[in-house]
Amino acid sequence: MALHGTAFAGGEGWTSDFAAAKKQAAESKKDLLVDFTGSDWCGWCIKLVDEVFKHDAFKTGVKDTFVLVEVDFPKDKSKLSQESQQQNQGLSTRYGVKGFPTILLCDAEGRPYAKTGYQKGGPESYVEHLNKLRENKAKRDEALASAEKAKGVEKAKALLAVLGAMSLDEETVMNFYGDIVEQIKAADPKDETGFGKKGATQKRLKDLEKGLQELAGKKDMDGALKLVDDTIKQGGFEAVETQQIMMTRAVIYAQQAKFEESLKAVDATIAFAPDSPMVPGIKGFREKIEEAMKNAADKGAKQDAEPAGKE
Repeated sequence: MALHGTAFAGGEGWTSDFAAAKKQAAESKKDLLVDFTGSDWCGWCIKLVDEVFKHDAFKTGVKDTFVLVEVDFPKDKSKLSQESQQQNQGLSTRYGVKGFPTILLCDAEGRPYAKTGYQKGGPESYVEHLNKLRENKAKRDEALASAEKAKGVEKAKALLAVLGAMSLDEETVMNFYGDIVEQIKAADPKDETGFGKKGATQKRLKDLEKGLQELAGKKDMDGALKLVDDTIKQGGFEAVETQQIMMTRAVIYAQQAKFEESLKAVDATIAFAPDSPMVPGIKGFREKIEEAMKNAADKGAKQDAEPAGKE
């Protein structure tokens, strides 16, 4: 009962009780539409409610396909019971929610198969968008059926098609489809698909990110640069991934206002793979560094030109 009694931003037809929503979805053979929102502060969340969720065209369009769940993180905590706050925080962590609004489409068991957010165009367009995303579930289930009939590397490839059909981030995949990941590894012990190598690379990149965050918290920029250099020296990355790591040097120097070093790092990154799709963005970053360097020089010149203050 503690999870009930909430005034939902989208109006009637929503619930905040995730367990009850899963039960309802299973009994009615529907999916879950889970809205992670900040109802009283998130501008895009409020727009999504006003432009889509509040309208009858939306409610009618989804009534036969989705159970609607609102997972709210309001500034005004009095809007939610302690039980709801604890449930919502747990759901946010488990589903790897990084920002609001995040809309997850899940099967009745709570396994996500598509992710979206704010979309302009009104309720009819949004319902069409959701129906298109529901095709991910059909592709997932078809791929799973195909995988059941396959063996060895072919089974691994079929299971990879399952994951590819949903376009979910790695964290979500591991939280909800870890069994499929293990099946892929077992079916492809020689890693002919490259899945194992990709997973190992992603872990190294996450470890690098975590390490850099810890060093930044300590303001140890020299340590951060050494960590980047050591990671690059170890190798094993694709060209684009290496460029991403190399760009970290430029960012670290820029944060210290060491603009000349930052520009050199940028140029080295471009030279490493000049045809990379990252290059236009890197050049844009270079322009910002040049602008920051000019502003710093102008500020220094202005200070030098100012007359000394009177005693």
